[in-house]
Amino acid sequence: MNDREWILEVEDVAKAYTLGTVRLEVLRNIRWQVRRGEWAALLGASGSGKTTLLNLLGALERPDRGRICAAGTDYRTLSGRRAAVFRNRKIGFVFQSYCLLPELSVLENVMLPARMAGTAPGMAAERARELLVRVGLGDRLRHRPGELSGGEQQRASIARALINDPELLLADEPTGNLDAATGEEILALFQELRQSRLEGAMIMITHNEAIARRADSAMVLRNGVLTAG
Repeated sequence: MNDREWILEVEDVAKAYTLGTVRLEVLRNIRWQVRRGEWAALLGASGSGKTTLLNLLGALERPDRGRICAAGTDYRTLSGRRAAVFRNRKIGFVFQSYCLLPELSVLENVMLPARMAGTAPGMAAERARELLVRVGLGDRLRHRPGELSGGEQQRASIARALINDPELLLADEPTGNLDAATGEEILALFQELRQSRLEGAMIMITHNEAIARRADSAMVLRNGVLTAG
């Protein structure tokens, strides 16, 4: 396969933390490749290292060893400032806890990453409005997050993750705080996004095998080791 078809390449990545006198090895010799246009699932029990791996893939942390290359960028070349710019422009994050700013309206929350990237206010607002309509929140633009249901807050966070048209979308248990029916609606939205985002890729952390089966591929993280699902 042509290397340009891989949007993510992870080679021999390891990560450990030191807690007092104890060294905790969280990830060992991680190898992973994700194609452009792919929906990949990352399965694992609580404490298996899934969130640590997602933080590494999102350039939020640095590995102790190994190479990560995403969207054509080798993370080893990134300073702290350049990593922040890269995350803002190339990676979209969807968190289990939504992470919306309570003092801002839904529209302002979605606009925020675009404004941080230097997009003019009018253009950022127009793009945010389009995305909110797309995720079914066209009538909630001026509401604060506290006035929305959990499912609506997650839809807003998905719109925010897409505002800068990222090449890599990382979702950490995006249905974890939702009831079954609302979670199903969010998964249907992800499926729609997967079908329309031909150039980008999506990686979703989950502990639910039924959710993972919806993805194009699945990997399982056990005791810091990654294997095919």
